[in-house]
Amino acid sequence: MGERKLFFDDVNEGDEAPELSHELTRTDLVQYAGASGDFNPMHTDEVKAKEAGLPSVFGHGMFSAGFLATAITDYVGVGNLTRYRVRFAKQTWPGETFVTKVKVTGKRKENGAHLVDLECTLVNQDGEVKVAGAATANLPTRG
Repeated sequence: MGERKLFFDDVNEGDEAPELSHELTRTDLVQYAGASGDFNPMHTDEVKAKEAGLPSVFGHGMFSAGFLATAITDYVGVGNLTRYRVRFAKQTWPGETFVTKVKVTGKRKENGAHLVDLECTLVNQDGEVKVAGAATANLPTRG
């Protein structure tokens, strides 16, 4: 799904953005390492991860946060996002399927801005929260 044109007038508390889903693969981890420069072996080297006592390599937190951010910006528009903060709740593992959850928790007018507050989470196929956060967007109006 691509970015939508969302208007403040059309948003209500309780509305939910379309979900995005993605299965995390080892290829994702290697590609993200190359793109970000984060070559921590815990993300890309199975042998080193197991030597450190982990069951496998695990996902980059910023990959997960970025995937969640994609769902948010597809909903509110890239240029409309004014705040985004996250908390990493649990590690992510290859083979897990991510699902985004973005819900409108409030809407207000403040200093001429038309703000929409969002609760944002990234869960796996079992409903475990991997990333939890909040965002605010300043949306255009129809009038």
